Amino acid sequence: MPKDIILLATPEGWRHSVLTVDGGMHCGRLTDVPVNADPAEAQAAAAAMVVGLAHDFHGARVDVTWDPPQEPGSWTAQVTVAASPPNAFG
Repeated sequence: MPKDIILLATPEGWRHSVLTVDGGMHCGRLTDVPVNADPAEAQAAAAAMVVGLAHDFHGARVDVTWDPPQEPGSWTAQVTVAASPPNAFG
C-alpha cells in the first residue's frame, strides 16, 4: 500500500518514487506529463497514478496531500486511506 510520493523535476522529465507501508519503493517516470509541464500538472498525474494503484491492487480509496516544497524541483506527498463514507443504509 502506498504511503508517500516523491516527485522530482529533471531535465529528462518528471520522476516519481512511491514509498510503501512495508518499506518498498517503486520508481519511474511520468510518461504522460511533458518535461516542461508545471508542477501542479505533474502532482495531479502522480496523485492520480497512486489513487489508481491503491484502488486496483488494494481495493482502497486514498487521499494524496502534497507538502509545501522544501527545495526547488522536489515535492513530497502523504498518502492516507480515505475515510469511509457514512453508512447510507443507516
